[in-house]
Amino acid sequence: MHSMIGKPRLLGAVVMGLLSGGAVAQGRTLSASDYAQAERFMSYNTVPLVDHAIGTINWLDDDHFWYVDHDANGDHFVRMDAASGKTTPLFDQAKLAAALSEAGDKPVDAKKLPVTGYETRPDGRIDIAVRSKHYVCDMVAANCVDRAALVKTGDEPGALSPDKKSEAFIRDWNLWLRDVASGKETQLTTDGVENFGYATDNAGWKHTDKAIVEWSPDSKQIATFQQDQRKTGEMYLVKTKVGHPELQQWKYSLVGDKDVTMIERVIIDVPTKKVVRLQMPPDQHRSTLCDDVSCGPDGGWDDVKWAPDGKTLAFVSTSRDHKHEWFRIADARTGKVRTVFEEQVPTYYESGNGAVNWRYLPQTHEAIWFSERNDWGNLYLYDLTSGKLKHAITTGEGNVTEVLKVDPKTRTVWFRGVGRTAGVNPYYQQFFKVSLDGGQPVLLTPEAADHTVTLSPDGRLFVDTYSTPTVPPVTVLRSTADGRIVAPVATADISRLKAAGWVPPIPFTVKARDGKTDLYGMMFKPTHFDASKKYPIIDYIYPGPQTGSVRGRSFSAARGDHQAMAELGFIVVAIDGMGTPWRSKAFHDAYFEHIEDNTLPDQVTGLKQLGERYPWIDLDRVGVWGHSGGGNATAGAMFHYPDFFKVGWAESGNHDNRNYEDDWAEKWQGLLQTDKDGKTNYDAQANQSFAKNLKGRLMLVHGTLDDNVPPSNTLLVVDALIKANKDFDLLMIPNARHAYADATPYATRRRWDYFVQYLAGNTPPKEYELKAWPWR
Repeated sequence: MHSMIGKPRLLGAVVMGLLSGGAVAQGRTLSASDYAQAERFMSYNTVPLVDHAIGTINWLDDDHFWYVDHDANGDHFVRMDAASGKTTPLFDQAKLAAALSEAGDKPVDAKKLPVTGYETRPDGRIDIAVRSKHYVCDMVAANCVDRAALVKTGDEPGALSPDKKSEAFIRDWNLWLRDVASGKETQLTTDGVENFGYATDNAGWKHTDKAIVEWSPDSKQIATFQQDQRKTGEMYLVKTKVGHPELQQWKYSLVGDKDVTMIERVIIDVPTKKVVRLQMPPDQHRSTLCDDVSCGPDGGWDDVKWAPDGKTLAFVSTSRDHKHEWFRIADARTGKVRTVFEEQVPTYYESGNGAVNWRYLPQTHEAIWFSERNDWGNLYLYDLTSGKLKHAITTGEGNVTEVLKVDPKTRTVWFRGVGRTAGVNPYYQQFFKVSLDGGQPVLLTPEAADHTVTLSPDGRLFVDTYSTPTVPPVTVLRSTADGRIVAPVATADISRLKAAGWVPPIPFTVKARDGKTDLYGMMFKPTHFDASKKYPIIDYIYPGPQTGSVRGRSFSAARGDHQAMAELGFIVVAIDGMGTPWRSKAFHDAYFEHIEDNTLPDQVTGLKQLGERYPWIDLDRVGVWGHSGGGNATAGAMFHYPDFFKVGWAESGNHDNRNYEDDWAEKWQGLLQTDKDGKTNYDAQANQSFAKNLKGRLMLVHGTLDDNVPPSNTLLVVDALIKANKDFDLLMIPNARHAYADATPYATRRRWDYFVQYLAGNTPPKEYELKAWPWR
């Protein structure tokens, strides 16, 4: 990574004309109708124009599932019989809308029901989830009642047991049990104290009231922990208000802290309320995959898995630096722990791409283990008696991304994977099955597309939705035995979307910094594109290392606001550089311990290749923007490549990871090391150290109540820019968190204005107002 000393920057649109060789001297004034044309391509305008694109599949039982089918007449809640392939309405939408309107005291549109969950009750009524609320509805009487009103109980969020009769929740640092039917509450632990509570969900950047637990299959035991944060440092934020400021304070470990959050593992026998503390020292608050002990959306504990009989518990412990993993088994009755095997890696260990992939098979005294030891994510079978490797389950190039099902009886594993089929985009997920005893995996989804699959509870069938960035989704019901199509479900129709002027993004490849490795990206051109013109280019960046700039490879009617920005007269691109996941381990490790890299060498070389390939790209006018890690990378781009990137918009960046939570940076940059002269291995990643190099136009944005990336990260850069006597722009959004919520339309419009004015050299319309985001 190199730095360049900046020269004094002239002000105003004139300087941008000089910097780009006079290319913007013809600057024009954009009208509100120009912005309205761009807004037509925002997701809230494009997504409703896609018909029959099936999203979430919800299995009701082994033979029935429901989904939402959308068309020009609105949303339709559909129930499908897997045996016959026939569909029926899930419920009477008009009746339900009327009942929900009455129960919630606000009108509910039958064509846009905000229903996110559905479940039948033994008494014939249905349980309806509407965002975070639940209603019990009698469809005969057309009546809905808030479920919380049926049972007089506390409002703490609960973790539901497998039999759905109980839910565990936290109160006053202890774990409690609530009977779902009666609301009766029982205290399970009594020795929880402040900052040393049971099942508490606090990773610093994430802090909720949810209970982190793993129920045993018979709903009689709970695996959880007592989380010790008594010595963990504090994070402080101040809410903006009239009068005395309101201090927000919580536990938040930082890189290099001597005392970080630790957990003491316990197993609770629910009927007797007996707490068995596992016989081992406190463990690091770490996961084999993410930077919290709970990675999944359901709030479970991913690295803990029960035996079917509930007698033993398997779990994986992770070292603070994520380089060492221990596979362990605990006796649920005594708390005795045995370390079965372990793995150490030179960089960082991950247990999958998007999911924790190890599995516990106590019936055969085996475990499935995920490892990238051959430079690719493969599955390995271990003997739990000896702790020895038996053999590889999968081999060769390409990654197992997500194990979805294991059948110990037929010794079969079903998994999603990438890069395992020759000639297919290495980011397209496909579905396979393979024998636990090894052999060639069987491809169950042959289409060269990105596949999202949802298995039936018994694993006989799966719903497969496949698409590409340019081809809309097809949804079919398939057999897990051989992948054959059992029944069609839906084929998306984008006729209305195309009639509104939508054009697909343009996938492309360029070579990486090494001149050899293919990088994959996405390009967005104005729908009024004119090849005889020169267009400024905007690079949207998210450098990872946990994800990339392009994000998913499935069809999307709007990828952020990329097409909307393109409409304003730009070429917009996103490139997944080296150091991002889903490819080989070596690809992912590209800038390990050098996170200041931020894929920037690949962004620069990729943009230059595009400029050489397409004469209508103006490489004298290059902009860059991103949020969070992308905000960090944007400032880094402006400071490390000041003669290349002319305009940057950096949102909520973790500009110095010593001011960010410990788990994330210690995984990618390593543990903090300080030399005798006071220099550290974190000095080079601190953006403020290079702020003096700024030449172009930079906007820094942050929410003042950002509890993920604290605003001090941006203020460090602000302080350095002031001390370097640099001109820059700053937007602090009062009381906004990491996402800007109601201020999002404002921040988005200001970003459009910024690039229109300073990169294109044009004048934006005065205070155009974007539509409020339709949060659902």
